[in-house]
Amino acid sequence: MKSLLVRFFLFSVVIAACSIAVTAWLASQATTGAIRQEQGEALATDAAIVDELVKYAATHQSWAAAQSEVDGIAQRFGRRIALTDHNGKKLVDTGSESAPPLPIIPKALVDPLNVNGKIDPRAVGPFKLTDAEFDKLHFYASELLNCNRYIRIVDAPNGRPRLWNDEPGRFSVWDDCTAGDQLYTLTPTETTAYTQLQQLFGDCVARLDPGSRITAKSQPPRLDWEITAVLDSTPEATECMASARRDQLRPYVAEPVQLFLTSPTGGEPIPIDLSTTGTTRIAWVALGILSLAGFASWITATQLVRPIRALTAATKRTAEGDRTARVDGGAGEIGELAQSFNAMSAKLAETERQRQAMVSDVAHELRTPLGNITGWLEATQDGLAEPDPHLVGMLLEESLLLQRLVDDLHDLAQADAGTLRLHREPIALDDVVDQVVNAQQNREILLRAETTPVHLTADPVRLRQALGNLVANAVRYTPAGGEVVVKLFQEHETAVLEVRDTGTGIAPGDLPHVFDRFWRADKSRSRTTGGSGLGLAITRHLVEAHGGAVSVTSTPGEGSTFRISLLA
Repeated sequence: MKSLLVRFFLFSVVIAACSIAVTAWLASQATTGAIRQEQGEALATDAAIVDELVKYAATHQSWAAAQSEVDGIAQRFGRRIALTDHNGKKLVDTGSESAPPLPIIPKALVDPLNVNGKIDPRAVGPFKLTDAEFDKLHFYASELLNCNRYIRIVDAPNGRPRLWNDEPGRFSVWDDCTAGDQLYTLTPTETTAYTQLQQLFGDCVARLDPGSRITAKSQPPRLDWEITAVLDSTPEATECMASARRDQLRPYVAEPVQLFLTSPTGGEPIPIDLSTTGTTRIAWVALGILSLAGFASWITATQLVRPIRALTAATKRTAEGDRTARVDGGAGEIGELAQSFNAMSAKLAETERQRQAMVSDVAHELRTPLGNITGWLEATQDGLAEPDPHLVGMLLEESLLLQRLVDDLHDLAQADAGTLRLHREPIALDDVVDQVVNAQQNREILLRAETTPVHLTADPVRLRQALGNLVANAVRYTPAGGEVVVKLFQEHETAVLEVRDTGTGIAPGDLPHVFDRFWRADKSRSRTTGGSGLGLAITRHLVEAHGGAVSVTSTPGEGSTFRISLLA
């Protein structure tokens, strides 16, 4: 219930918080949008500047003549651009002499040989075609276009024309176009560059792994100035190929520099124009949020009240005697309450069923001996029977049967009430087994004991009663010539009593009910096939009172085994 109250409280807090926060949210939207737009534009501008500078570095050997180019970039993007070497020496600065000092941390590192770990494709170095090679390959390209008008040819960074959808280094396949083979033939410039690259690669592999089988000769010429891997894709080979490419291209590109970007006047932020939000708009939106929150509160309250009303109605039905009332409470605390009610209702229904069955079973058990006693006494009173010793013994037997039934019911009542008393004392459990076996001896079956000395503290009378019920039950359901064995042994710190018979066994569907009071497999409850059905129920209560457990396993047609486990 506390959680329910907390839920209502938190929900009210949420409503209040939403109503209060909506004003701040609306007021901040214009600011947030403007800032995000400005930041996005700034990031895009910075990325474009870096790309322009990388392009320049990839196509020039130094920054010596870069001032005019960088001035144009700075004017186009509205930024002050400063480039320094790794020692902090200025190489290029578009700011005036009176411009403030540069920031401590550079915006980026401009290195065409290391753009996010890769070499910029515009850094072609010795792979750049000569004018004659350029004109020759483009002549072949025009011939190829005349042969196949459905293809599209583009220029690679080094000036070589190729199919637009070619992967780097992959030869195109076409039919009836001889110009294609000529177009994809290495030029002298490319052959020289590849030879140099292969030599650098081979030297690197030899340094890292002198015994490696990877050599420069293992790498065939490829029409690819963006080589990113080799056929022998080992870590050493990949590392050496990247190192060889950078060593080959380093003389053809500008040195790495640190890039500093500020505003044109030296670093002050560009003002952001923020629009204001009308008071009417805030009021209407706040009213809308409050309306939605109120509607949500009403829905939530309805959902909470509905299962409570159903639970109240089901409680009234149960109080009036209807044991079939059930409630679907959903999830949460109400759902747990509904589940508890359903469990209680089911338990009440089962208790009512057991009570009715017990009354019926008690009446049945009492009816037979009382009927016999009444009948014979009336016959004696009417002179139809003589009160001889045989009649008196028969009537005594019926009265003893009634006495045992009453005693069993009394024991069960004490167990249910928790008043079953045990008189514990140190005992030898093997003596208890011998006493029970000797008292239950039967000429028609073999009853024997297999014991080991086990000592514990228990009530010897109650243990004899519990074990006696099991042995009597086994003897009753074992046919003539069968065998009943009572075993006593110790498993770790547990004393185990087993009563094993070769009787008719118990059906699997009946095993869960054998310890229920008044339960019998024979629904006719004939005296010739069993007792009152209380013995096993009493045995279970007596064993549990000792802190133990009783169980049964059975195979129909082969016999049953009852097992009592007690802490030694």
